[in-house]
Amino acid sequence: LLSNQCVIISLSSYTGDEDLYLQQAVVFIEDAIQYRSINHRVDANSLRLYRWYYSRIWQWGLGLTIAVVLMLAFIERPSSFSYTSDPRFRPTPWEPPCGLTEGIEIVCLVIFAIDFATKSYLIGWEEFRKCKWLIVYILAVSASVIDWALTLSMYCDQNLRVRRLIRPFFLLQNSSLMKKTLKCIKRTLPEIASVILLLALHLCLFTMIGMLLFAKGEQNGEWEAYFRDLPTSLSSLLVLLTTANNPDVMIPAYSLNRGYSIFFILFSGFGTYFLMNLLTAIVYNQFRGYLLMSVQASILRRRLGVRAAFEVMFCQGRGQDATHSEEHQLSDGFIQWEAFRRLFDELDKDRIKEHPPKPEYNSSLLQGLQLLFSHYYVTVVGNAVALANVMCICTILVLDSEKSIAERDDYYMEVINCFFILYYLMEMSLKILAFGWRGYLSYRNNIFDGLLTVCLLVRYSITIFATYRLPFPKWNPASRGLMSLWEMVRLVNMLIVVRFLRIIPDIKLMALIASTLVDLVKNLRAFAGILVVSDSTVIEVDLYLFLYSVMSNSSMTNITVECGSYEQLGYWPNNFDDFASSLVLLYNVMVVNNWQVFMDAYTRYTTQWSKVYFVSWWLTSSVMWVNLFVALILEVCMNLRWPDLYLLCFKCKMFLGEQIQEPTEEELLTQLHQHPHLHLS
Repeated sequence: LLSNQCVIISLSSYTGDEDLYLQQAVVFIEDAIQYRSINHRVDANSLRLYRWYYSRIWQWGLGLTIAVVLMLAFIERPSSFSYTSDPRFRPTPWEPPCGLTEGIEIVCLVIFAIDFATKSYLIGWEEFRKCKWLIVYILAVSASVIDWALTLSMYCDQNLRVRRLIRPFFLLQNSSLMKKTLKCIKRTLPEIASVILLLALHLCLFTMIGMLLFAKGEQNGEWEAYFRDLPTSLSSLLVLLTTANNPDVMIPAYSLNRGYSIFFILFSGFGTYFLMNLLTAIVYNQFRGYLLMSVQASILRRRLGVRAAFEVMFCQGRGQDATHSEEHQLSDGFIQWEAFRRLFDELDKDRIKEHPPKPEYNSSLLQGLQLLFSHYYVTVVGNAVALANVMCICTILVLDSEKSIAERDDYYMEVINCFFILYYLMEMSLKILAFGWRGYLSYRNNIFDGLLTVCLLVRYSITIFATYRLPFPKWNPASRGLMSLWEMVRLVNMLIVVRFLRIIPDIKLMALIASTLVDLVKNLRAFAGILVVSDSTVIEVDLYLFLYSVMSNSSMTNITVECGSYEQLGYWPNNFDDFASSLVLLYNVMVVNNWQVFMDAYTRYTTQWSKVYFVSWWLTSSVMWVNLFVALILEVCMNLRWPDLYLLCFKCKMFLGEQIQEPTEEELLTQLHQHPHLHLS
């Protein structure tokens, strides 16, 4: 039995070498399905260990272990366990006792060590020496264990913990897709560096022109604010390159003479709209070139796995003196190599989902209800009712926007919602009657609709009967018990608004866009993993360099702050005081809206070298990551015919067409005879 996950074959009627041959064929087919390398041990015990290692239980367990070791960053000192990151209102966060997180971490490190030992044994010593990832893997585990021991020996009073910088590597090495993406980024770096060098030349040239143009003079506001010295001039124009301070930076000069605007327009026009977009084009071009090579390597792995399975089964039925043949004789006939290969090409095709048959009723009434509520127009009516419900909510929100909390009367809104929820419940029940329970759940739209309907009903009932104990004489939003009526209304209304998304599958254009978004989420998992790795590493550096650097001045009185500064804008929650707040701050810098405010604040509170750090993060995130993200989105959108591209690396032979070359017979046989553990006679 073949599936996308595994191969199950009965071995009860085979013994000895025949059993081993069939086990080898099964594993090679699984390798082909998952695009894995076949260069591993092929004896009986190793094959059983190999299948256990790649079983769903172990792989899910390993993934859970990686998630746990990464989540420790939110618990360890400085802990993120506080409801706010604002130092003016933040209570003392909960700190785990010494040994708690260390105990969890050592369990994870032991699992990583077992994972390394198993993987190294399965591929053998020769392949291990060629695999740089495994060598770095054992070094990372060893360094983490040493640092863990040092932490315990110092009673958890260690400021710099090297293993926190190593943790993201465990996520990186466990994903072949992330490794491919990282290779793509590495390939793109020289081209990116050349454009960044041109960008730096452009920035330096205009900085010198700006310092000459806006020299020190009487009532020269431009010089005073933006061109006082070289670091200030460079940072002002760099921020202008990201349009974060446009048009603020040009206003003092522009108010004196409109001709000064030419300088700023030329700078931002060439730098922002030409060089930055050129960078996007270069990243996309390099990514597509690497994608082609990645697809070629993936197809070679699949063909090699299928051919290896064919060869070992062919060896089962021939003797030592048998001549090579392109077909393998089975008990019921012959199958040629080309037919054998085409059989596994069918694995790439999507399975047609068939809905279960409708239940049969003897009652004419039930048959009529089944015919009526299985019709498409029932869904149309349901969408219209959902739209009416949302319109009622919008109307109430508009009418209540000018009222105070005391003036609001939620009784009518509750009555309206009650009728709508009863209709949703009736619609769900009658659809279950029409399609049957299994048939109802076979439609994703019904699952979404039914789940939210049940949530609405449960939330509505529990809140009213358990909290307010109807009949309740006073319908007001005053807090009584677990939740006020106003809070309950808001929660119910939010669920109703979310339920309105049920209309998406029924509008073709909207459904296409929604499916594209779902494909993006699937295909950008490796990119998201790269972001997690880079962000986690950078945040650990942040916590070491800038921990508690910015202190609140709320205790001071009669202070004057500059307009537009970190203090005046109230950006106190954006800090590097814990892992979670650091993550938010790095995201805000990546968005580049007002990122100069953070750079200026940390420059004032620490040193001028902080600018180098913020500029480096801007180059990494906003320039390289965002451009790579755009390139990946373009690649997905250009190939919408595939519903699941699996990072565009495995199922894209159709849209790359003639650019993909099938491996030749000689290449496959050469690769098989070079297998370190498989010896074909």
